[in-house]
Amino acid sequence: MNEKSSSPATAWLVCALVAAALFGNFYVYDSIGPVADLLQRQRGFSDTQVGLLNAIYSLPNVVLILVGGILVDRFGAARMTLWTAAICLAGAALTAFSPDFTGMAAGRLLYGIGAETFNISTLAALAEYFAAGNIAFAMGLSLSIGRLGSYSADMSPTWFATAYSQGWQPPLLIACAIAATSFAASLVYWWIDRRARSTRSSSAAPQAQPFVLRDLLHFGEAYWYLLILCVLWYSTILAFRSTFSIKYFQHVHGLDLAGSGEMNSYVFLAAVFATPAFGWLCDRTGRYAPFLAFGAALLPVSFAVMALTDMSLWVSTALIGVSFSLVPAVMWPLTSKLVGPARFGTAIGLMWVVQNAGISGANLIAGWLNDRAGASAQNPSGYDAMMMFFGVSSLLGAVFALMLWFTAGRSAHEGAVHGA
Repeated sequence: MNEKSSSPATAWLVCALVAAALFGNFYVYDSIGPVADLLQRQRGFSDTQVGLLNAIYSLPNVVLILVGGILVDRFGAARMTLWTAAICLAGAALTAFSPDFTGMAAGRLLYGIGAETFNISTLAALAEYFAAGNIAFAMGLSLSIGRLGSYSADMSPTWFATAYSQGWQPPLLIACAIAATSFAASLVYWWIDRRARSTRSSSAAPQAQPFVLRDLLHFGEAYWYLLILCVLWYSTILAFRSTFSIKYFQHVHGLDLAGSGEMNSYVFLAAVFATPAFGWLCDRTGRYAPFLAFGAALLPVSFAVMALTDMSLWVSTALIGVSFSLVPAVMWPLTSKLVGPARFGTAIGLMWVVQNAGISGANLIAGWLNDRAGASAQNPSGYDAMMMFFGVSSLLGAVFALMLWFTAGRSAHEGAVHGA
């Protein structure tokens, strides 16, 4: 399907529903960070166990996400969005109602099985409905609403203070309810897409393409640099921001839980406004690679400022916020331009295979480094090794972003990024 086969009103309605579904999905993913301290105090979880609750989300996707991308190409974005939203809801419920760590980990595992394929299918939906134009703006806008879900999760200790005062479980029940709204939005999108497709002639229906493994070898040099940047950048920023940042702010910078969550939330609040703006700018200029390199370079700078200087946390938060707004606004539209539409789901799936391996590894390594150094409020210097790890990883990501830029500049056939 493309914009010529659906009205602009339908396309923007799909964008709104995708954004609403992403809001719920992002909220559930980020619901662990705000309860991390409660899980330690009330349930005796170690930092390694807390890290595992987010790491185990990514572990199945080291393999399954490529399969998910292939399934999106095979069965269509709408159907896969609905199916995976249902799996995410079941995982959120299991996490909230489980009596022990094993049950919570199983819930996060189930949630992870659905969530990453869900994210691929929503990107594929936008690539379908906005193929004729405005793709970066539409993706940026939907991601910005999704970031509101992450912002809301970070603000939840303030907004739902009564729930947090009752212990670790009520906040996770709120996350479960929000997952239900994501499923509802996905159901409406599926229904609209089904009606839109039924109005077309059978000759216009998309033909499923068989997956051939050797197709992966023809994605091009720029795609592989983008893939490496993807794993380094996402594993760094998500392992820090979604798992350890709130505890880090509490133990190293002396903020309370509400203040730490609020400080962390501003990264996403900035992304709500900046991501679609950056997407619009990229659509208008076509200069994707330099924007991507600039956004990637801001992340190691932010860690250096946070760990090595006495500057206000507002400075590092602003730097992370710009990076978190700019990189996703460019990365996914750029992917759709580097590979053909029939292989978009597979290309994203492969990127997220290595991304999830990186996120899992980063969560486990950071948790291990903290436990090994005895990081705590009484020993704030114990977090130094974790911050060094995140700084080096993000710096390597910036290097590959520069390599992508240079490759794009000398590859005349890559018109989507050439001239950058």
